[in-house]
Amino acid sequence: MATLPVPCDLIPEILIRLGVKDLLRFRCVSKQWCSLIDDPDFIKLHLSRSRKRNTHFSLVFKVCHLIPVDLNSFVIPPVLNHPFSDEAFCTQVLGSCNGLLALHNGEQDIALWNPLKRKSHMLPFNEIKFPPYFCFLQFIVYGFGHDPISDDYKLVRMVQFDGRDDDSFGSEVKVYSLRTNSWRRIKDFPFYLYKRADGYLQGESGVLANNALHWVVSKKPKSDTRSFVVAFDIGTEEYRVVELPDCLDQGFRMNVKSLDGSLCLIANYCEVHVVDIWMMKEYGVKESWTKLVSFNQSKPFDFVLPLAFSKNGDQVLLNIDGNEVVWCDLRSKRVEKTRFRCLSGAHMLVESLVPLNDNDAVINKKVMARKRRREMVRKSRKKKNTKRFRFRVWNIEKAGKSE
Repeated sequence: MATLPVPCDLIPEILIRLGVKDLLRFRCVSKQWCSLIDDPDFIKLHLSRSRKRNTHFSLVFKVCHLIPVDLNSFVIPPVLNHPFSDEAFCTQVLGSCNGLLALHNGEQDIALWNPLKRKSHMLPFNEIKFPPYFCFLQFIVYGFGHDPISDDYKLVRMVQFDGRDDDSFGSEVKVYSLRTNSWRRIKDFPFYLYKRADGYLQGESGVLANNALHWVVSKKPKSDTRSFVVAFDIGTEEYRVVELPDCLDQGFRMNVKSLDGSLCLIANYCEVHVVDIWMMKEYGVKESWTKLVSFNQSKPFDFVLPLAFSKNGDQVLLNIDGNEVVWCDLRSKRVEKTRFRCLSGAHMLVESLVPLNDNDAVINKKVMARKRRREMVRKSRKKKNTKRFRFRVWNIEKAGKSE
């Protein structure tokens, strides 16, 4: 029996429901399909549908490598082979947005990477300049997000300097634009990045929610250490203070995360082993803060951070002290353990066809150059050690003959 051809107007409706891996394969079907899948409007619609229906999502765990985990099946696929996989240094994920990851190799190199398309883009190097009267580099934090107005992806680098005075500090803030492939400096960050007594920095990467990056800060390093939340608008590149709920108790450790695109406030009451997680239902509206869950632990903990909702939204995945990950039922408060342990970072990743100005050759060239330099240093040290050893042997033999 002959098969009827699929009407042309139904093809986009069918393809938009597929995952990125299938779509990349189907680009080879015909020029028409290839043109459709590569069309910017199709890419935006596919991404929007995935986000609204909570499909094609995975959680990228940072252990020794980058490991993507499907939240529905919890099946662990092979380790991600990212642009800095062959580096000797540990790779840090600076942020995740619309299927792109911002990666830092621990030295000077930063790359944007689409894991599904296996395309990457190396950012140009930009030097940090010390301002006058500030001689100590205290922190370097990053944030990655998308400006929907200009349709541009931006990476924010915030450098904080400490002065000789206890309450003196300065900053240098620069923004990288993928559209222009360049860095530019913007006005300084007027707040102090909040640091706990044990030296741990609250929120090393900016938390992306509603097209803004968020950090926990204080006004001064010593004299005014009350913590609050500040947002950086990716579009306007302005700073603003986020209003918090009035009913918060005192004596808690504050942190921020993003769940399902909404800003969340985490109040860790470590002394009584309780964590309250609040969600801002309507961004920018103080009255929309809603307590999502109050989580009780029988044993002491350092922190509890929400990672993701389940597909039907009735459970939230929690990271406890970076040692264990559990599902917490939002109604019954019942906790179910998972098999994941020892997490140093986790980022939500949605499958997308978002393109990059691909310069994989530049990344590979830089990686190979560093490998050659390290190999030359290793051989040089080995050669020097051999010469020293031979010289010592010659001295010993000479001393023996003279006797």
